[in-house]
Amino acid sequence: MDTFLPKQVFLTRGKGQHPQKLVSFELALREAGISPFNLVRVSSIFPPHCQLISRAEGLKKLKPGQIVFLVMSENSTDEAHRLISASIGLAIPQDQEQYGYLAEHEGFGETEKEAGHQAEELAAEMLATKLGQVYAKENFRRGRENYYRLSEHLTVKTKSISQVATGAKGLWTTAVAAAVFVG
Repeated sequence: MDTFLPKQVFLTRGKGQHPQKLVSFELALREAGISPFNLVRVSSIFPPHCQLISRAEGLKKLKPGQIVFLVMSENSTDEAHRLISASIGLAIPQDQEQYGYLAEHEGFGETEKEAGHQAEELAAEMLATKLGQVYAKENFRRGRENYYRLSEHLTVKTKSISQVATGAKGLWTTAVAAAVFVG
């Protein structure tokens, strides 16, 4: 049996509103560009040697109806003015022979930046503890490139994508964020 080991992944996000919850979810998938695929949710491992590519590049590699594996965060509300978020965080080790982590985070009342930071921290914590390290929130460095310092000589690159949305009266509101595997 051939083993499917993704070589590439792209990040995407979307939101949707509709009186029906299912349709609001479909509209969020459409905005994210992933509605024409049969989506299969998987757990949160970032494969060794996997390359992060752009959404546009990733979507070109997929065909309508294709079975597509992804890690997805989804959040919905039917409450007016309720702020929701859906985020995916990545923690990618320096050593490409090692696997990393993807983390899903759903929140309420968080900004896009807050939700993204939370998702990145979850992914970094899973990777740090897998490597036998004690996780310490203060080891995060934020800037142009986010990273988590495991030790003096070992850092983990982190990245996230988040979608926030505000509920509206009489409508379901759905936010999705996803890491979509290709190749």
